[in-house]
Amino acid sequence: MRATESLAIRPVTRLPRPVVIGHRGAPAYRPEHTTASFELAIDLGADLIEPDVVVSRDGVLVVRHESELSLSTDVAEHPEFADRHTSKVVDGELCTGWFTEDFTYAELRTLRAVERMPALRPLNTAYDGRFGILTLGEVVELARCRSTADRQIRVLAELKSPEVVDGDALPLGALVAEELRRLGADRADGSVLIQSFDAALLRELRARLGDGGPQMAQLIDDVPTGDAMTTPSGLREISTYAQAIAPSRERVLASAAAARPGSGHLVDQAHAAQLSVFVWTLRAENTFLPAHLRRGDAPEGLGDAVGDAAELLGLGVDGLITDSPDHAVRARTAVAAQLV
Repeated sequence: MRATESLAIRPVTRLPRPVVIGHRGAPAYRPEHTTASFELAIDLGADLIEPDVVVSRDGVLVVRHESELSLSTDVAEHPEFADRHTSKVVDGELCTGWFTEDFTYAELRTLRAVERMPALRPLNTAYDGRFGILTLGEVVELARCRSTADRQIRVLAELKSPEVVDGDALPLGALVAEELRRLGADRADGSVLIQSFDAALLRELRARLGDGGPQMAQLIDDVPTGDAMTTPSGLREISTYAQAIAPSRERVLASAAAARPGSGHLVDQAHAAQLSVFVWTLRAENTFLPAHLRRGDAPEGLGDAVGDAAELLGLGVDGLITDSPDHAVRARTAVAAQLV
């Protein structure tokens, strides 16, 4: 087996070893979704890098955590865009700001990235303004350029739900299928994997690209709709169009704690349905960690992120989606050493 093959999700088996997925790059150390963040994630040992994908007004696939721009760019400092400030309902909640679907790609290119959580990650603000907004194609090319004969870097692209512009939903499924074909990444063994909370969008892409299309992961939220997905029948249904699920770390840990003797927890059940399991999102700051892994009282202080990753690996997860890939790599090495 070639080294690059070992990282591929297989439709009927578990991964040979857990993968480390750089969540928006390595945002513990660089502003998310920037070239510096993605490159550092690779340098720190990530097997995959994970951009979030939204759409510009003219149909270009760009990478941002959400379509609202004020937290992660300097859009508020651009007086020429003051008239774009508006309020929209996003994920059922009213959100006020500037939105990618109201900007052309050329306009988005004039914006600069800033740290999205400056209170927790003040050191990252030193990089504010140094980097622009990337496209999905640029992230894929970055991963390919950093790949070697012995180490393939892949992209796990998270597709956000299609936004609505002037009453019409942007055709995200069609745009993604077209872009993957253009990039030559529309095959199961290609350099791009797709994930989304939107099951209908994943099904649409599977129909557009066929069973031989890119591998997919069904993201699972912690709201009650995710409960149905994590039943044995729900997992079997997901396996008809995806090769993996991606639940939160909280859901995985709660399932393991609640499992009765002799019964499997969520990870075991997913593996029984021939699904790999990626877990989101591991972060090192105390505010994101359970009490027993925190170190000190400062919310921005660093806790035991390696221990957090090791606990999840001990449950048999196949991938860790993390803001600090170096911690996940250290945990994977330590867990593997214990098994020798």
